[in-house]
Amino acid sequence: MSPHILLVGRPRQFPNYERALVRAGAVVRFGDGEDCDGLLLPGGGDIHPDFYGQTLRHCCQIDRERDQRELELCRCFLAKGKAVLGICRGMQVLNVALGGTLLQHVEGHGCIRGRDGLHAVRAQSGSFLAQLYGRAFTVNTAHHQALDQLGTGLLPVQWAEDGVVEGVAHQTLPAWGVQWHPERLEEGGRKWDTVNGALLFSFFLDQCPP
Repeated sequence: MSPHILLVGRPRQFPNYERALVRAGAVVRFGDGEDCDGLLLPGGGDIHPDFYGQTLRHCCQIDRERDQRELELCRCFLAKGKAVLGICRGMQVLNVALGGTLLQHVEGHGCIRGRDGLHAVRAQSGSFLAQLYGRAFTVNTAHHQALDQLGTGLLPVQWAEDGVVEGVAHQTLPAWGVQWHPERLEEGGRKWDTVNGALLFSFFLDQCPP
């Protein structure tokens, strides 16, 4: 049986995530879906800093309704012990859902002339990312915010060269996050010198038994 994965949003709103999940073998669902086997939190705009106790300074593309919905879903799946994968904004949602905070702006991690940048990262030995890709590898980058104080139970497992946390894993719950975009690094979107994002989606589905 294929695992049913709840992709936050509407059908065809996030086609690249949907395609990546289907190619990995998932049945993708939308809407409420709290009975699904796993939750994927996709990228997007910034989370309103009200949700992590800060004053708005550098945030843009804010959608408070989406923030509230994703935070509620994330906490629901975590409470049920179901797998959660956060990608870019989704990793930030995971962090805030667990009581963490965000850096509202970091330099050098955004797109370059409208296209993803690339940068080197290092992974913690023994982490899920090191097992998938080794200790040092290259990923894409398209964000201007990052994790600051980590949420309860989250451990950093990947860093950019400037020390920004680019990957996390929960100590006891089946929850993981990456700051980069694996859905744009698989099939035709993969660059020759980057990792294969499809491996991360396959890993996630393996943690979502139907």
